Amino acid sequence: MAKESMKAREVKRARMVAKYAAKREKLKAEGDYRALQAIPRNASPVRLHNRCKITGRPKGYMRQFGISRIQFREMASKGLIPGVKKTSW
Repeated sequence: MAKESMKAREVKRARMVAKYAAKREKLKAEGDYRALQAIPRNASPVRLHNRCKITGRPKGYMRQFGISRIQFREMASKGLIPGVKKTSW
């Protein structure tokens, strides 16, 4: 389980990216890179990191489901994810 501060920091970054998205696009289109540098660093979408919606785990993230591989396996084994079943051959 990730620390609550790390999860909160990621949420804060996501809000900041959304807040400055239009301004960043406008400045990029104009080519005003000096003004672009004045925008906070956390407003850049590159700084966002995918995290598991349940545990906050940053690694082993499955983009299609929005959860980590560990949570995916547990939920799939319990039958909580529709259309996913364990294979055997």
